[in-house]
Amino acid sequence: MDVSEVNEESFGIEVILQDGDKTAPCCPHGPTLLFEKVSKGGETGRRFYACSACRDRKDCKFFQWEDDKVSEARHLAREAENQSKRPPYTQQQYCSRFKKFSSLRLDEKKFCQDCQILILPSEQQDHSTHRITSVSVDKLRRPSLLLRPLDNKKSNAQYLFTDRSAHFLLDTLASLGFRKVLCVGTPRLQELIKVRNLEQSNKPMKSLLLDIDFRYAQFYSQDEFCHYNMFNHHFFDGEASSGVLQSFLTESDGEKVVMVADPPFGGLVKPLASSFSLISQTWRKLQSADDGNAELPMMWIFPYFFEPRILECLPSFAMLDYQVDYDNHPLYKHGKTGRKQSPVRLFTNISPKTVVLPKDEGYRFCSMCQRFVWSLNRHCAKCNVCPSKDGREWKHCSACEKCVKPSWRHCEACSRCALPDHPCGSGQGKQGCFNCGSLEHKRKACPVKDQHRTNSKRFKGKARGKKGPQRPAFKPKSRRKSGAARRAKKMAAV
Repeated sequence: MDVSEVNEESFGIEVILQDGDKTAPCCPHGPTLLFEKVSKGGETGRRFYACSACRDRKDCKFFQWEDDKVSEARHLAREAENQSKRPPYTQQQYCSRFKKFSSLRLDEKKFCQDCQILILPSEQQDHSTHRITSVSVDKLRRPSLLLRPLDNKKSNAQYLFTDRSAHFLLDTLASLGFRKVLCVGTPRLQELIKVRNLEQSNKPMKSLLLDIDFRYAQFYSQDEFCHYNMFNHHFFDGEASSGVLQSFLTESDGEKVVMVADPPFGGLVKPLASSFSLISQTWRKLQSADDGNAELPMMWIFPYFFEPRILECLPSFAMLDYQVDYDNHPLYKHGKTGRKQSPVRLFTNISPKTVVLPKDEGYRFCSMCQRFVWSLNRHCAKCNVCPSKDGREWKHCSACEKCVKPSWRHCEACSRCALPDHPCGSGQGKQGCFNCGSLEHKRKACPVKDQHRTNSKRFKGKARGKKGPQRPAFKPKSRRKSGAARRAKKMAAV
């Protein structure tokens, strides 16, 4: 969960989103994304396709130049590899197995920790040398306690909500009148909804889990789980799963729908925002009210230092002060092994004043901002806002005319506030435009962007030599940390 691994623009790598692009090749994680390397001189390199979900080539080695011609043999080899990475059972087969498993006696219910699968009595011999555990009723209802969490922070990291955060989310959604919860990468919230429905028979909630971890398919019906990649809006089971989503998003009998998403923090913001927007568009088309501007109510859980990027992609969103904690993350939780304050926040298009944050956890309502804020987030009369992002009390800098972190000091040489030991120099730390060098805008907003586009054939000639195609300058993010990325990481921690 490192900011340096996701700020794609600072590395000169830009994602090119193409709506409905059916020409994109597929890897085991579905359709790939199109990338383009941008130099600080404004020139663009050859475009290439890479995995949508994995930010490290070690996790998914797929790579292809956009203008490459793929042979039939290579295409067939890819198809075979993609098929080999598919789940061992179909969704329908998983459901059938779960029905058989549920009917077993308690002493017959077993789970293979090595294979991460529920095993039937007839299959136990095949797992005789594996680590086998018994499955209680509680664990069957809460599979996140049974499954081993995936821990690749760049693709499929599973950091699970603490009960405190999960209960807060569910209580908040219920108080706002939502009866359907679309859980995108939030398996623990899905579990809590199902458990609460068993405990409270009145007004049960409905939930649908969309997750890239196919292991959850063995615990839920076809109407409760879809194998889904949120980075490219891909349903692995095709139209059958997309039909389940459409049915769920259809509001009837006053059943309001809300989406809660908790993506891996190593993922790119732009593809995620695109997928969430597509889900919102699907919801809008299914509603009877003819409101072309309506948005699906959403909550996106992400670290606070991604606020500029998220608001750039989704301007209707706002960041709330609520601090989300995780059970199995070494830092993003309360306690001796974690931070005093989690940097993870809620981004939502729901009116902030309607989301009541718990007073007993240190939140209060600011009548000036018309929203609930952390107790140390003091309202600034000069900025007319509660400015703190990280949970500490910020201070106002008259020279900068804004509030800054308490550890920052104003630097006359840089004409800005920064950490006392920052690399001093006028304008350092400001990211400008790769095209024209201006500090006032980014490359994609550059008025002369089209003048700097470079003929891809010229780059193709440079990239190819006597030894054949060369590998592109697209390295794992963790190995290419720019100065701006290092400073962003340091600022998030200080």
